[in-house]
Amino acid sequence: MQHIALPETTITDTPGLERRFLEVLDETIRADIDRGDYHGANVIVARHGEIAMRGSYGMAEVATDRPTRSDDVYRILSMSKGFTNVLIYRALSEGKLMLSTRVVDLIPEFFGTEPFRAARKDRINLAHLLTHRAGMPATPNPGVGPEGFAVLADVISALCGVDVINEPGTNLNYSAAINHALMGEMARRAYGAASFRELMQEKVFGPIGMENTRFGMPADWQERAVPLKVIEANDSWLKPEDIECLNDVIDRPDAEMPWVGAVSTIEDVFAFTEVLRNRGRTANGEQLFGESVLDFATSNQTGDQINDLYGMVAAARSWDLPPGNMGLGMALAGSGTHARFFGPFVSPRTFGSYGAGSSLLWVDPVSGLSFCFLSSGVMDEGDNVARFQKLSTIAASAVTSK
Repeated sequence: MQHIALPETTITDTPGLERRFLEVLDETIRADIDRGDYHGANVIVARHGEIAMRGSYGMAEVATDRPTRSDDVYRILSMSKGFTNVLIYRALSEGKLMLSTRVVDLIPEFFGTEPFRAARKDRINLAHLLTHRAGMPATPNPGVGPEGFAVLADVISALCGVDVINEPGTNLNYSAAINHALMGEMARRAYGAASFRELMQEKVFGPIGMENTRFGMPADWQERAVPLKVIEANDSWLKPEDIECLNDVIDRPDAEMPWVGAVSTIEDVFAFTEVLRNRGRTANGEQLFGESVLDFATSNQTGDQINDLYGMVAAARSWDLPPGNMGLGMALAGSGTHARFFGPFVSPRTFGSYGAGSSLLWVDPVSGLSFCFLSSGVMDEGDNVARFQKLSTIAASAVTSK
């Protein structure tokens, strides 16, 4: 397959964006990579859908000296959750699911066979899952180890034996795996689909035109695939092997992990981001999900609750503890001076999705600015928050009133 070559960086004069700050963003990314913070990246910055900056930087694969190209296919880790969220928004808009739909309404076996261990499992509903307040363990292993991740049916079977550890609807505990595994299966059963993978293709990727996005890595995309390679893990809650093992798991032909298993390109991520910016409407005019659903999904549903995971990251860095600022699946910028992916200079309703140490997309619904970033070389999560706070701040600084 022939690669599409673009100039390494293209900055286009765009109404409402100050070119100087986009040049600073370009210089900063280059300096980060030269310093060894990460290996390479693909980035798009746009306002009102008009691309102002597009860049391909550094190495896609350091071990082979393969330079980054615009059509590289990334294993996007938890950015996958953002894709699954949109499937859920569509299901909500079409009446297939409700926020009050309980897991056991669609997956009755989730209750388990031991009633003394099943306390509170019958109370977990879709709203709990989307807001990371289901009370299930905050583990990257959804009832099974990585060797069992790929097959969603096996994961769901394993989750039937996992206990609830907190009262549903109370603490905000980022769910690395369990919540979105359950949501993916709930949507599959609600639609009567043969597989989650096929359902995503039919309901999300196909309508948006995301031709280079799948759950699981197709064999004929391997030559464009960017490997997951951890740079270092200083105070990360995940060990390098927890991440790097996913190269093989995602590449399995039967892989469909709604929480971490998607692969995509920068162009497809931008197309997805544009649907969010356009309030659910695709480029060909289809309203994929309701505007009212997105409005609710991008408003704060968790109040001042601290996100346990990012509270831990902040504590390790002696940063102020950040409020969780969760909508329905989407992270929100909120307000205040605490460290966060979006930086403090976007509007509070700015929302997006991210993958551990590597990827970020966000939309500012007030300024119309969108930011898409996929990188090679997985950073420690504290370093990743600091990196994206810096880059997002520079991007937001480019917005002008002209």
